[in-house]
Amino acid sequence: MRFSTILPVALAAAPLAVSAAGTLGFALGNTKADGTCKFKKDYEDDFDALKGVSTLVRTYTSGGCNTAQQILPAAAAKGFKVVLGVWPDTDSAYDADYAAIKDALDDSTNAGAVYAITVGSEALYRKSLTADALLSKIQNMSNTFPNTKIGTADSWNKFQDGTADPIIKGGVKLIMVNAFSYWQGQTIQNASHSYLDDLNQAFGHIQNAAGTLDIEIWNGETGWPTDGGDNYESAMAGTQNAGTFFKQGVCAALAWGFNVFYFEAFDEPSKVASVGQNGKAADETHWGAFTADRKSKFPMGC
Repeated sequence: MRFSTILPVALAAAPLAVSAAGTLGFALGNTKADGTCKFKKDYEDDFDALKGVSTLVRTYTSGGCNTAQQILPAAAAKGFKVVLGVWPDTDSAYDADYAAIKDALDDSTNAGAVYAITVGSEALYRKSLTADALLSKIQNMSNTFPNTKIGTADSWNKFQDGTADPIIKGGVKLIMVNAFSYWQGQTIQNASHSYLDDLNQAFGHIQNAAGTLDIEIWNGETGWPTDGGDNYESAMAGTQNAGTFFKQGVCAALAWGFNVFYFEAFDEPSKVASVGQNGKAADETHWGAFTADRKSKFPMGC
C-alpha cells in the first residue's frame, strides 16, 4: 500500500523546505482497552504518560464518544494541545462532529486547547470523497472557525500524484501527509529510506502546487506494529523493529524539520483489523508506542 520508488539515499537526505526542527505528536484513540468511551480522567492519565515525550495529540472524531467535550478540558488541565478530527465521509458524521466542535469551543478554555481541526482522514485514498467535495467541507468548517487552523489528512501518494491538487490550491493552510513503510511491505532495513522518500515526494508536490511555502505540512501518521501485530509482506511486526523505525525514521524526520504524528500513542485492544491494498486483513491492536495500560515499549528519545 502507498508504494514508492525509492530515491538514492543521498537525494532522500536532502529534504525540501521545512522548519528548522520538527515537532512530535501522537494519534490518540477515544476508547479504553475494553472498547468503552474515554472520559476526562482517562485523557488526563493519557497525557500524564505522554508528557515526557510530547504535548500534542490528534483525534479522528469529535462527536463520537463525546470526544471534544471530554478531551479538551483534560488537555487544558495538563498543558496539551489537540488536533480535533472531523469525519466527512457522510453528511451525518460530518454534522455530528461539526456540532460537537461548535459546542465544545463555546468554552474559551476548551478553545485554547485546540491546535487545529482536520476534516477527513484518508478520504481521498478510500475514494469516499472527491477533492472538490472535501474542499467544500473544509471551507465550511473554516468559515465557522476563522481563527482556527483547518486542514485535512491523507495518504502521501494522493498529495504526490495530483489527486489532492484542488485542496492544495484551494487555500487550505494545514495538510497532513500519512506515510507508512510498513503498509508498503518494506523491510525494516529499507523502511526509513522509503518513509523519508515518500515525505519528500509529497511535500515537494504540495509546495510546488501551492506556489508558496506559506502552508503548514505535517507527517500526519507513521508507525510500525509491535509484538503481537501481524507481518505485512516483507514488513515484520515487532517491538524491536518499531523501536528501530522510530529511531531511524521518525527521529531523522524530526531532525530534518518534518513535523510528525506517530501512530499511535497506546494500543487499542478492541480495534478492528485493517485491510491492506493486497486485500488481506492485518491486526491494528498493537501499534501503540505504549501498551494499553500506558507503559512505554521502546525508547522515544531522539
